[in-house]
Amino acid sequence: MASSGVLENPTRNKTLFIKTYGCQMNAYDSDKMAKLLEPLGFILGNNASNADLIILNTCHIREKATEKVFSELGRLRKLKMEGFKNGRNVLLAVAGCVAQAEGSEIITRAPYVDLVFGPQTYHRLPNMVMEATNSRQKSEVNGAGIIDTDFPVETKFDYLPTDTTSSTSAFLSIQEGCDKFCSFCVVPYTRGTEASRPVEQILHESINLIKAGAKELVLLGQNVNAYHGLSKSGKEWSLSRLIRELAEIDGLARIRYTTSHPKDMDHELIMAHAEVPQLMPYLHLPIQTGSDRMLKAMNRKHDVAFYVKIIEKLRAARPDIALSSDFIVGHPGETDNDFADTIRLIMEIGYSQAYSFKYSPRPGTPASNLEQLSDATKSDRLQTLQQLLNEQQFSFNMQCINTSQKVLVERRRDRDGRLTGRTPFMQNVSFDGPIRLLGELIDINVEQATEKSLFGRVAIKEQCSGHLIMNKNYSEGRKHA
Repeated sequence: MASSGVLENPTRNKTLFIKTYGCQMNAYDSDKMAKLLEPLGFILGNNASNADLIILNTCHIREKATEKVFSELGRLRKLKMEGFKNGRNVLLAVAGCVAQAEGSEIITRAPYVDLVFGPQTYHRLPNMVMEATNSRQKSEVNGAGIIDTDFPVETKFDYLPTDTTSSTSAFLSIQEGCDKFCSFCVVPYTRGTEASRPVEQILHESINLIKAGAKELVLLGQNVNAYHGLSKSGKEWSLSRLIRELAEIDGLARIRYTTSHPKDMDHELIMAHAEVPQLMPYLHLPIQTGSDRMLKAMNRKHDVAFYVKIIEKLRAARPDIALSSDFIVGHPGETDNDFADTIRLIMEIGYSQAYSFKYSPRPGTPASNLEQLSDATKSDRLQTLQQLLNEQQFSFNMQCINTSQKVLVERRRDRDGRLTGRTPFMQNVSFDGPIRLLGELIDINVEQATEKSLFGRVAIKEQCSGHLIMNKNYSEGRKHA
């Protein structure tokens, strides 16, 4: 006989499974969701097949994101039906940016879904789960159909639980949303306009994370360097001011932040890279394209010269800084000359790593209504772009052979038992060592390098630089232009 859905014993432990798509902000949100549900007896598991509540925390950035979610929901429907037949009321939820963008369309196409909620309302999740659980299911396919995709007046950060556990490197959300309205981007429509957490909230959570074992904090935001949180005195703090305050916390060895917009890369933040030892010499600063014409079409609000000047200032302040970026190929209207401009910019700057994508239309964004380039053109350009970016990343990693890198040890790999961690430049390093090194900062001599990783052992030698030597390393690369 099927379960009525009533919580007869609300303190009984139940299993929660969360599948997280996309960005680091989503990973942070998923962690908070799990903590919010602990008082209801939910324990986070790693298997959907025996879960009482399954949450898909979705991302709308990647190509065909919506259809991938519906495909996954189709597979999960079978688990929900099996649970019903075995007397278990399995709840199925869709969270995140696809939930925000699609809303009731998800319930229409997948009526077995119980909850649909956006990034700004997951602090209400416990109440939604209780409501769905106490809604008697009429059949094995019907869901509760609860939708919450509002942009509430109150900030969700005021209602989130305080972290009491931590990993060695911990995410910390300080800002959300974006006011830039780039032509290709759905973030302002799914995450809302820019909102910054109050300073005291961030400092309190930071101290708790460090007490629980974190030695590195990664500050998160869709446009993190636009941070303007209120301090206790009522004055607004910038990201650079916040970083300097965090650096004063005992036990915090490393600070990183992502993702940034060039327009918000001010002098004070650049100087923080020169003057705050805890701020790592690595910056993810997306430009998307090297064409002024396409930057204007993307509504990026700056040109290539502006971006290059920022890089020059950063390298003057911190000569060893390593740079990362995002690139989109095939935005509507992109010509061969525009693409060639992008290749030239990449060769001029030299990146330690980068992320690159084919443009794909996002419903509701200005660029989605324009004439689209062929997929073949986009694929060809992406292949050329990625070949150059991979060469740069490999060259950067090779420069670190026979150098000593300070590595924060984060985990032990399951497949071979080796320890892994990150250099200051965000490179992954693997090496043999005892389990007691987890969470420690240790010196590793790099002996081997691949395109994606470094390998080594404890030793010492000179530090490698994040600034690639263009004339030496890229004479061959110019064939791409």
